[in-house]
Amino acid sequence: MRSFEELRPLPAGQVLEFWRNSRKEARDPVERALLCNAAILAACCLKEGEPVYVSAGDVLGDLTGREMERLLARLAEGGGEAGPKMESAGENPAFDASRFEELEKG
Repeated sequence: MRSFEELRPLPAGQVLEFWRNSRKEARDPVERALLCNAAILAACCLKEGEPVYVSAGDVLGDLTGREMERLLARLAEGGGEAGPKMESAGENPAFDASRFEELEKG
């Protein structure tokens, strides 16, 4: 995942425009959603006030589905500055593997 400083929310009208464009590009609902979400992230991920991604295709080439999901969830919460929590694509930092193993054993 490329580093960025800000995840800036978009006006609802621009999100709607991305959705309409993705409907024109793909018939499959999953493909349509991926294209729309990638277009949104391309417009929202900023570094020094400039977009980090050139296009939706650029986003799809860089981010995993899980990374996109996390960024979109953060965006839905209002966006904001990127931090270690946003840029790490790994596991949940609050996850305690040893506690999970104990709970799993019963």
